[in-house]
Amino acid sequence: MIFCPWTSSLSHPFSYSGFHQSYPVLSVSSFIMDRIKERLAKQKAEIDAATERIEELEAKIKEFEAEQTKKEGEISSLASKNTQLEAEVEKLEEKLSEAKKEAQAGANLGITSDNLQRKVTVLEEEAETTEKQLKETIEKLRLTDVKAEHFERKVQSMEAERDMWEKKYEEEVERHKKAKAELDELAANLENL
Repeated sequence: MIFCPWTSSLSHPFSYSGFHQSYPVLSVSSFIMDRIKERLAKQKAEIDAATERIEELEAKIKEFEAEQTKKEGEISSLASKNTQLEAEVEKLEEKLSEAKKEAQAGANLGITSDNLQRKVTVLEEEAETTEKQLKETIEKLRLTDVKAEHFERKVQSMEAERDMWEKKYEEEVERHKKAKAELDELAANLENL
């Protein structure tokens, strides 16, 4: 309690007794400050959560992009192998055709050659093996292409989600700035009381 010279009485330092009733200024402003601090703490928590989610999404995007790059490398490798196998199949088919012509020519002359027949058999087996490898490579290429498309869609989805979280983060930062400005203004007003 302090002595108030114009009223000639003792008065509480945070109350106004000019009227018949005291008005506690400190408890109202303290309540408002507490509410604003709670809002700021809540907004800060939301900003922290949004920041954490953005970081998680960016890490996942990097992971998917690395996987996509790996799959693209596999596709390139398989496409190259596919081209090589197709060229090999063409060569083997030409050799097989020549061997059959030679065998036919030998048969027409009445000459049967075990050597030519073996050559034809070996070339036919090589052609079958190469054709089988070509089919397997084409299937692997198709599956890898499907996986690459899947990862690309996932990356796009993650980027969209990251953009959404970044937007939320920016909104929360803006709300936080406004609330802080309100708090500063309120604190200034309270000091002026």
